[in-house]
Amino acid sequence: MDKLPKLGVPVIIGIVVIIFLIIKSAVTIGPGEGGVIFERLGNGINTDKTYGEGFHIVAPWNDMIVRKVRQQSISDQMNVLSVNGLEVKVNGTIWYEPEYSKLGLLIKTKGEDYERELLDPAVNAAARSVVGRYTPEQLYSSKRDLIEQEILDEVTKLLEGQYLNVKRVLVEDVQLPPTIRQAIERKLKQEQESLEYEFRLVTASKEADKQRIEAQGKADANKILSASLTDKILQDKGIEATVKLSESSNSKVIVIGSGDSGMPIILGNQ
Repeated sequence: MDKLPKLGVPVIIGIVVIIFLIIKSAVTIGPGEGGVIFERLGNGINTDKTYGEGFHIVAPWNDMIVRKVRQQSISDQMNVLSVNGLEVKVNGTIWYEPEYSKLGLLIKTKGEDYERELLDPAVNAAARSVVGRYTPEQLYSSKRDLIEQEILDEVTKLLEGQYLNVKRVLVEDVQLPPTIRQAIERKLKQEQESLEYEFRLVTASKEADKQRIEAQGKADANKILSASLTDKILQDKGIEATVKLSESSNSKVIVIGSGDSGMPIILGNQ
């Protein structure tokens, strides 16, 4: 009986050690994450395998490095120079994701903070290269889509073979010095007013052409009609009208051949 307490202490210690090892060895990788093993007694990062979501057991002397492998984004403000040397602030957002199967190589070559070591320098270099091709006016007004695509192309080229993929670039805002911005806005306003004035002139010119054409058409029609109305035609039309009037129920007196042109004269009670 005296031996039981002596045996119980090592057993308890053993259980505690086992529980500690299980806790130390158990790793849960969450949704959208991936993990790689860091082998303390080996060659460091094991680049052969990327561990997916779920529960994993690793040797107590190793560590599991867990990083997000789904698409994610970072936003930044960059100070860059335009083609004429003017400093411009560009606010942008980058969507990226690491190559899942190459996560170990990415961390081994660029470190765990690979966004700061790899992505930030590539994006800044691409932004400076692309923005430096445009004037402030182009940056401020109509070149956003083209600039975004060119930055994406530049970043993709810089990160080729680096196990990190950039999916999209969004230029959210371009900030110019106030004096330059105000000058551009005035110029754009003047251009808009000029376009509106030209539109009004074209509209007025078209309306004048329309009225001139209509007037000419009416004049030509009257000219043709006047040329076709001979005395004989007028007499025939008058006789037709006289016949129709004589057939009506209204009281009248018709004197045949009494007009200056030989046309009937109609005398009625009104």
